[in-house]
Amino acid sequence: MKHKLLAGLACLALCTGATGAPVTAETTPTAPASASAQDWKAFVQTTLDKWLAGDPAFAVYQGAHQFDGKLPDWSDAGLKARAAFLHSVIDDAKDFTDLNEADRFERDYLVQVAKGQLFWLEDADLPHKNPSFYIGGGLDPNVYVSRDYADKATRMKAVIAFFKAVPTAAQQIRANLPTAMPATFIKVGTAGFGGLADYYSGDARAAFADVKDPALQAEFKTASETAAEAMQGLADWVAKATPTPDYALGAERFSRMVLATEAVDTPLDELEAVGRADLERNQEALQKACAEYAPGKTIPECFDKMRADKPDGGPVLAARKQIPELTAFVKEHDLVTIPGTEKALVEESPPYNRQNSAYIDPPGPFEKGIPSIYYISPPDPSWSQQKQMDYIPGKNDLLFTSVHEVMPGHFLQFLHSNRSPSWVGRLFVGYAFAEGWAHYAEEMMWEAGLGDGDPGVHVGQISNALLRDCRYLSAIGLHARGMTVEQSKRMFMDECYQDEGTADQQAARGTYDPAYLNYTLGKLMIRKLRADWTATRGDRKAWKEFHDQFLSYGGPPIPLVRQSMMHEDAPHAVF
Repeated sequence: MKHKLLAGLACLALCTGATGAPVTAETTPTAPASASAQDWKAFVQTTLDKWLAGDPAFAVYQGAHQFDGKLPDWSDAGLKARAAFLHSVIDDAKDFTDLNEADRFERDYLVQVAKGQLFWLEDADLPHKNPSFYIGGGLDPNVYVSRDYADKATRMKAVIAFFKAVPTAAQQIRANLPTAMPATFIKVGTAGFGGLADYYSGDARAAFADVKDPALQAEFKTASETAAEAMQGLADWVAKATPTPDYALGAERFSRMVLATEAVDTPLDELEAVGRADLERNQEALQKACAEYAPGKTIPECFDKMRADKPDGGPVLAARKQIPELTAFVKEHDLVTIPGTEKALVEESPPYNRQNSAYIDPPGPFEKGIPSIYYISPPDPSWSQQKQMDYIPGKNDLLFTSVHEVMPGHFLQFLHSNRSPSWVGRLFVGYAFAEGWAHYAEEMMWEAGLGDGDPGVHVGQISNALLRDCRYLSAIGLHARGMTVEQSKRMFMDECYQDEGTADQQAARGTYDPAYLNYTLGKLMIRKLRADWTATRGDRKAWKEFHDQFLSYGGPPIPLVRQSMMHEDAPHAVF
């Protein structure tokens, strides 16, 4: 999933052009000596205009199509300018002190977004270390291919402009990345850049083959081949990098990451203990479920039974059937409001973006009438037949993946965030908020009765929970405790009962995505907030009210939501 970032409450008159996207401003205004609510709204609008102009790939993903075809400036000067802008947002926003409750929340939300992005730019220094910064940062033209926001010829022209910008971007990336990187970085960079090269000249071009304009087709062919050549050259260059073991952020920087990106200041030892406790809770629940589902069998044999029950027709077809069933369940049990009539389609993920087994691509808040795409990745064809079969999820495992990605997970959550009364909430949905909600939804749906108590269904739910527990502990282990990639892989297999293919993939991901602890981190914070908020409101009877209010914020750091919902002076007791 694309990671947007965070939510607020004051309605902004941001949509000013015929495209429904904001007009670009030249400067970010500073706070006047006595800042009013009107001053704050003007500051937010101008800041967001400039934010989108400075990150056109992000803007296009949100549906601001006046930026179509543009890529970020990843030159040294461009990166420094971006950092300077984020610093100015933080410094200037803090000068707005005489605000009402909604505007104060929005201010804190916006500041936290800027702090999080600055962490990745400056403290972690991803542009000069990690190929994933670029692979997920704008090089994917799928928004033009899969979103039917305009006629094909118009979108084709946008892709041509995009392709023409790729060679310059490839040069900037090569200038930034080092010639020595962790082996997992080299692998993801080679696969990611190489997969994009194949996509540029293959599926992306094929998607517009029916446009009846010979001159446009000729220009498209030339531009796509030039872009593909530049991206393949970058992939080949990364492949020659010298492998190093230096993937770890270190304990202090890891703690700064959690604070800057998610506003969580819990000490690392406590964070680790909380994750270990959740792992043990789920392992205990698995023991009980397996005793009923596969009596006399070991836990691995219980998992083997669950995984052997493959979805009829494959996971894509099965997921298409699961979505209406899950939607009906949510409505029948009155769990959360489903706003709008948007749809979620299910497709096989493209070859360049198969680092994870499943993900969803939701349309941005400026888009209208565009469906979300729920992508499911096939196994790596280079794997053995057995390893490929193991990778295909069992139907009960897939059921909770569909809960996570679609209903009532990401798809529903983005229906709410795209309707947030604040444009900060619509544009910036955080990692822990989004993934925490989706992971929370899996367990909540089981608690609400999904599967009618079938222990096999429960095993499917717990298999997903254990995967996220091991991500949590692997992130801390790899980046703060000296854990090796092989040790991470063994933990995924031995403690969380994942197959070898998944364990390989997840251990590698932990090196270049240290924030993937956010699935469990977010879930645990939401569960604690639900327990505390509903305790005086009827407990289970208040779930729908809790879910609707929680999602109304858009997607800020969960401690900010807790502070607002619980009327606390400062966020505390997040777990």
